[in-house]
Amino acid sequence: MTLRFAPSLRLVRLLSLLLIVVLAGSGCGRLGKMFKDKDADEGQPVEALYTKAHTSMTNGNWAAAEATFKRLVAQYPYGPYTEQALVETAYAQFKSGKHDDAISSIDRFIRTYPTHRYASYMYYLRGLVNSSRDTVFLQRVWRLDASRRDLATPMQAYNDFAIVADRYPNSRYAADARLRMMALRDTFSRHELDVALYYLRRTAYVAAAERAKFLLETYPQSKYQNDAVATLAAAYTGLGNETLAADAKRVLQQNDPNHPYLQGDWPDYPSNWRKLNPFAGEKSALDNQDRNAK
Repeated sequence: MTLRFAPSLRLVRLLSLLLIVVLAGSGCGRLGKMFKDKDADEGQPVEALYTKAHTSMTNGNWAAAEATFKRLVAQYPYGPYTEQALVETAYAQFKSGKHDDAISSIDRFIRTYPTHRYASYMYYLRGLVNSSRDTVFLQRVWRLDASRRDLATPMQAYNDFAIVADRYPNSRYAADARLRMMALRDTFSRHELDVALYYLRRTAYVAAAERAKFLLETYPQSKYQNDAVATLAAAYTGLGNETLAADAKRVLQQNDPNHPYLQGDWPDYPSNWRKLNPFAGEKSALDNQDRNAK
C-alpha cells in the first residue's frame, strides 16, 4: 500500500502568501512605473519644462506641447517662462483646432497682463482663431462659402484685428491685421449682396434695393460695390422707377463699363435643377460670376 502525504494547512497558507507577495510586487512595480511616466515632469526645473514643450511645438506635436506648458504654469505660476508658456499654450490650442480653449487662454492672458508686450500678438491671435472657428469644418469638407454662414465670429475677428491696427499701429502684426480686415469686409459685403440677389430673384425689389444700399453705405470701396450698383439698377427697373434705374446704370458705366449687367448677362443665377442634387453644394449668382471670370 502506497502512503500519500497531504500537505499541511500551514504549508498551503505559506505558499499562497508567497505567491500573493510576488504578484503584488510585480503589479506595484508596473503601477509605480505608470505613475512615474505620468508624473515625469513633476519637479522638473522651469527651463527644462519650457525646452521640452518648445521642442514639441517645433515638431508639431501640439497636444504634448500644451500638456507640458500647462504643467509648467501649474508648477511655476509666476515669471517670464510662465508668461511665455501661456502665450504658446494658446497658439498650440489654435493649431490643434481647440478654438474655444484657445479663446479662453487668450482672454485669461489679456485679463492678467493687459499691458504685456505680447498683448498685441494675443489680440492678433484671437482674430485668427475667431476668423477660422465654426466654419472651418464646413468649408473644408463641403466647400461652403463663409459669407453664407453665421458671421458672428468673423465679425468678432474683425474687431480683434481692428484693436491690433488701432491700438498697436506700430506692432509687427498691424499690417497683416489690416489686410485681414479688408478680406473680412469683402466677406461681409458678399453676404449682403447674396441676400440682395436672393430678394431680386424673388422680385422683392424693395428689399433688394435696401440691401444693396446698405452694402454701399456700410462697406464702401468693397470688392462688390459695382455689383451692388448693378443690383440697384435691376431693382429699380423691376419697380418701374426708370429715373433711379438710369442713375444706377450711369454710375455703373462710369465705374465698371465691362460689368456683365450692362450687356444683359447679370445676375446669372444657378439652375433650379441643381437643388435636386444633394451633393452639389451651395451656389449663387456670385459663384457663377466668379467661375466665368476665371
